[in-house]
Amino acid sequence: MIRRSWMFCFLILIVVMLFGCGSIRYSQVAPDAKDFHPEKIGVLSVDVGIYEEARSVIGQIIADCLVNKGWFAGVVTSETVESRMQSDDELGKTVFDYIAKLKTVNFSDPDLSRMIGEAYHIDAFLIVNVDYWNYTVEDGDKVAKVGLGLKLVEAETGEIVWKAGHHVAEDYWFIKPDLPDVAEDLVKEMFGYMPH
Repeated sequence: MIRRSWMFCFLILIVVMLFGCGSIRYSQVAPDAKDFHPEKIGVLSVDVGIYEEARSVIGQIIADCLVNKGWFAGVVTSETVESRMQSDDELGKTVFDYIAKLKTVNFSDPDLSRMIGEAYHIDAFLIVNVDYWNYTVEDGDKVAKVGLGLKLVEAETGEIVWKAGHHVAEDYWFIKPDLPDVAEDLVKEMFGYMPH
């Protein structure tokens, strides 16, 4: 009888987990994205917000996931973008101005995005925001929480081809999951919705 009760509880848990997972929080694709197939993509500097400890890892996780997908002939990492910005003041100003316009007035400047594309020899670039990167307690449960916002921009036109946001909160009791591992699973899930 006890075994049957455990099996029933286990089956209920599986059903709840399957229905609880299914899609990301939001994903919006531009109508003409079906015709968008960039060959080379870059990852702009990641905006980590208050989660400074994410700075050294999230950009590399995203670049690695893009490379592993095999969709693109080349991937320019956020480290490469940062390095070039630091050595080229004009390029640094271009990237800074582009991101500032996007954040303050929600305008993806086509002239600035074109200059970014030409400077890095890329057809598209990702803008990444870290929304969560912490261990916390939710509804009495300890969780490892990672949340990201992604925007895919066509460099030539400045059009935001795709934008998405999602977060995961992985429960734990004793052993904390590594946040980079949680982030990698999240990025892979989000990339399942990204046009390429």
